[in-house]
This record gives sequence, structure tokens and C-alpha cells, in this order.
Amino acid sequence: MRYILSFLFIFMLATSCKQNNSSLNTQLAVDVDLWLDYSEEATTFKLWSPTAEKIRLNLYNNGTDGTAYQTEALEQGADYVWSKTLEGDLAGVYYTFQINVEGQWLEETPGVYAQAVGVNGKRAMVAYLKPTDPQGWSEDQGPKLSYPNEAIIYELQVRDMTIQPESGSSYPGKFLGLVEPGTKGPQDVATGIDHIIELGVTHVHILPAFDNYSIDESQLDKPQYNWGYDPQNYNVPEGSFSTDPFHADVRIKEFKAMVKAFHDNGIGVILDVVYNHTGRTKNSNFNLEAPDYYYRLNEDGSYSDASACGNETASEKPMMRKFILESVKYWTKEYHLDGFRFDLMGIHDIETMNGVAEAVKAINPNAIIYGEGWTAGGSPLPKSEQALKKNTYKMPQISAFSDDLRDGLKGSVFEDEGKGFVSGEKDMEESVKFGIVGAIKHPDINYKKVNYSDKAWSLHPWQSVSYVSCHDNHTLYDKLKISTENQTVGSIEAMDKLTNAIVLTSQGMAFLHAGSEMLRTKQGVENSFESPDSINKINWNWKVDHADVVSYYKNLIRLRKAHPAFRMTTASEVQNNLKFKTVKSGLISYQISNNANGDDWKNIMVVYNANKNPYMLKLDGTWQQAVHGDDFTLEDGKTLEKAVMVPPQSMFIAYQK
Repeated sequence: MRYILSFLFIFMLATSCKQNNSSLNTQLAVDVDLWLDYSEEATTFKLWSPTAEKIRLNLYNNGTDGTAYQTEALEQGADYVWSKTLEGDLAGVYYTFQINVEGQWLEETPGVYAQAVGVNGKRAMVAYLKPTDPQGWSEDQGPKLSYPNEAIIYELQVRDMTIQPESGSSYPGKFLGLVEPGTKGPQDVATGIDHIIELGVTHVHILPAFDNYSIDESQLDKPQYNWGYDPQNYNVPEGSFSTDPFHADVRIKEFKAMVKAFHDNGIGVILDVVYNHTGRTKNSNFNLEAPDYYYRLNEDGSYSDASACGNETASEKPMMRKFILESVKYWTKEYHLDGFRFDLMGIHDIETMNGVAEAVKAINPNAIIYGEGWTAGGSPLPKSEQALKKNTYKMPQISAFSDDLRDGLKGSVFEDEGKGFVSGEKDMEESVKFGIVGAIKHPDINYKKVNYSDKAWSLHPWQSVSYVSCHDNHTLYDKLKISTENQTVGSIEAMDKLTNAIVLTSQGMAFLHAGSEMLRTKQGVENSFESPDSINKINWNWKVDHADVVSYYKNLIRLRKAHPAFRMTTASEVQNNLKFKTVKSGLISYQISNNANGDDWKNIMVVYNANKNPYMLKLDGTWQQAVHGDDFTLEDGKTLEKAVMVPPQSMFIAYQK
């Protein structure tokens, strides 16, 4: 009988919440400040809940254990905003909220606007944030960009970069370890931030570093791993990456110190954000405040699941949209971030994403906003309103990943043995060409032959993120090895180089997966989101073993940074200045003309030869060689006339001044 009554209560609560929420989509507290309001004299606690009958505030001496030493009732005000002001300096006091619905108290929650939390994110802390700022924080700035495709992005996971003992880090797997200067690996190769600086990239893209559910921060002496795509507290750094997750201010200080160190070395910091779903559903922090409001529901009342993680948030609802906008503004202002990568961006609505870009750029005009222009399942939100790749043209300040180029180059991520242009697959040339021009409308593209898109989807070339691998799916090396039989390491190495040579000479925004420059392998594991360090770590011996590949990537980055012709800013520039020449099976050549985008090279000839045989390129006039095999000569290159032999599985570049 007890179980029947419990079931009836849950059913009645869910039904009541859904009925109440159906009328809450228009007149809400979108203009009300819901952040904690702290001063030395008093603190005001606030929570928005349209379904609560009562709300109580619990105060604790720590973020870990013990019972509340004080409990206060919040008072309901206008627009479903409940609040309570307590006198005195409460900095360092931990707290939770608890709402009562239908006469029943739900679980305690730190509140979705929590800015500091104790271990495992169960309790929020009243924080005075000024002391968490590193020295010089008021003058701190990230890199300046005229256009997003000036960025060269390096995607990494905090733990992966320094968890191997050979990384030489004093803080392995931590925010501080990532930016510790002077770390050395095998044969004294630079590791950590020094490696990133040495490589020459402009931005780091950090996999989720906000507080998540997967890692037990109280048991960090035990092996644990997760990428972190299971959000718990969106506005707080993840405690397992700090040196002390028990004291709420430590993770904040160390995250800021990490950002400052990158900025001091001219490198921007982009955070991977996951507003599209929560790591838990029924007892998520959203549902412990306003049950079911923040989520999309199917017609039968069940949770829709476009994320394939059990739920999807409803960004089109005013208070969810408000939360996303407030959150990205907070991260940008408080943590000086230089951009955001939106996980499963297609789940969000276009209006919200345009609002994100506007809000973030108002604080940091140099910020970059990009994301995955797809979903992982069907959604009740109409496709015309979804922030999908095909709707990128409706989001003029936002970029989307080009899976057209990705799979055109290396083969489908959904077929382990699928091949691409660099590995010998037929009819991939148009997909690669489409990626080269940045997914714009171009007269030389036959859109009927592009793998995933039958028309242009970007207004500007920089709206296309040029990439071939990321944390998801196989690493580039593993994909090439699995999909090509009986290939030598040398041949796989050549394909790897050619693949990212195309990425780094394409007109979109260049994006690299950490470790691809040293043939990173995850030992064939395709989805390593919870695999151990032995699979996910950067093995710094690779940098020694594949020093020639590392050198090649450095030169590619140097080439792109030195020559703006490879990052034109408008569709018309690309249409007028980039013309494809010879295109046939396994070979693409094109010419960039007219000192494009202010380049000091008047004309540039580019050839991608994916075949295993050399290609004889006939030349009109006199040219100077810039890239031939592994040789890069960006000034005073060898003079070429009549013809030149392009090596197999390589990129060739020549120029005229």
C-alpha cells in the first residue's frame, strides 16, 4: 500500500506540474535578477519556482556533511520569485534550497544559479568572488580577432593533457597542471601549455569543465574518468580538476588562474557547454526547482530525448532561455572566456542561439560561438526553429561543424571501415571542395555530389568549422588505420598530414583535436567518454616518436597565420578569388588570386594529391615553391617553371608575388 500511495503521489505531482507548466510559457520573471545578492552587510537568496507551495533555505557550516544549523522560509513575491534576506556577512556559508509541492518536500538543491559549491556540488556556498581573481585580472584580456576564421582551435580535455606521469606535471589532471610552465616529457620535449604555445594555435577548446555528476570528487584517489557531458551545476567549475574540491573557492581561483595563464601567452579559452540536457532528469536541479518546466515533453507527457541522454531542455521557454543567456554572460564576464562550443546545438532554438551570440559579444567582441548543428534524436521543436547546420544562415554570428568536410576527408564516422578522400574513396572530391570554400555558395561546387548537404548553409566562410576529428568517434590515426588495410605507418602518417593540411588551408575556422599532431591513438576505442586514462591520456612519447608529424603541423599553422588568403572573410571574396582547376579521382587543385584578403602572395596554387602515385603539375609562368612534401619555404622559395612533380599523399603549394 505504501508503494501504491507513493506512486499515486508522484503521478499526481507530475500531472499537476505539467498542467501548471503549460500556462507558464509567456509571463515569467525574465527580467528579474536571480543570482545570489551578496554584500558584507546582508545576503539575499532567490529562487524562481511557479509550482512551489513553500520553499525553505538550509544553512550549513560546510559543503560536505552535518545538519543545517539554521533553516529559513523564503517569501513568495511577484513573478513566482521567492526570496529571503539575511543580515550579516555570510561569505563562506553553505546553503541549499528545498521546495514543497503538493505537501511534499523535494530533495535539497544548490539552485540552478549557484556560483560556488562544495564537494560533489550538493551544497552551494555564499561567495565573495573578488578574492578569487588572480593578480592582474582587471587588465586580463584574450586574443583579438577581426574574424572568427583567424582562430586555430585546439580541442583538449583537462585531465588528458597531464595525467601521464611522463608529462612532468606537478598537478597532473588539474587546471593548474595544464598551464604549468616548464614541464618536460621524454627527451625533454615540451608538454602541457608549453607544447600548445610551441604548436602555435590561437585558442584552446576545453571539454566540459563545469560541475558534472560522473566524478565523485570525494574519492579522487580512485581511478575515475568521464568527459563531463552530464551537467550538474552549470555555473561552477568542475571540482575534480582543482587541487581541493572540498573548499568552494579553490576551483574558482584555479580555473581563473588557468585562463589568465593562457591569456598571458596569447591563447584564448573556449568552454564546451552542454545546455541541451541535464545529467539527471527527475532529480535534476531544474526539476528540484520547477518540475518539468525546463524540459520538452512529448504529447503523452514523457520527456522528449533529442540528446539521447534521457531528456532535452526547452530553450524556447522564456526561463530556460533566460538561464542560458545569464549563464554564458556570467562565464564570459567572471571567467574572461573567449567563446563557447555548444554541444548538440541543434536541440536549441535559433532565437536563443542568436541571443547567446549577441549577449556574449556585447561583453567580449572577440568571442567565438560555434556548435554541433545536429541532434541525437527527434525533437518536438520544429526543424525550422532548430539551430541545425542547415539553418546556420539564420544565425549570422554563429559557426557550425562541417561534417561534410570531416567525413569527406576520412570517411563516415558511422562506418568504421568507411574511407574518405585521403584514404582512396571515390567521389569525395565535391564534399572536400565544399569544405574548402567554407560551406558557401560557390559556382565550382556540384552540390548534388556533396555527401550531406545539397546546398550552401553558411553566409560567410568562417561559419563553417573545418575539422576532421575531435573527442567524439575514433581519433584520426585510429580511423585511418581501421579503414585502410595493410597500410604502413608511413602511409597512415602521410594521410594524417594531408588531412589536416586540407583543414588548415580551408576557408572555414580551423579546428584540431589534441594529439592529432602526434598520431594520437585511443587503441581503437571509438567512444572513450568513460574509458580509463590508459585510453584517453596524451602519451608524450608520441611527440618523440612522431617528431616529423609534429613539425609538419607547426608549419601548417605557421602557413595559415602568415597568409590571410587561406581565411577570407566573405563569401564574395571566396567566390571571386578561389577557382578550382584540376579535379579528378584523388586529386584537387585550385588557385587563389588577386592578393586575396590582403595577402602578399598575389597568386597561390594549391594541390592535394591523395593518390599513391606522384602527380605532374603543369605550370603557366614562373612560380615559387612554398610547400613540397615536408618542406615549407614561406619566403624566397625555389623557382618553378613549366612543371613540378607533386609527391603522393601530400599537399603542394606554390605562389607568385
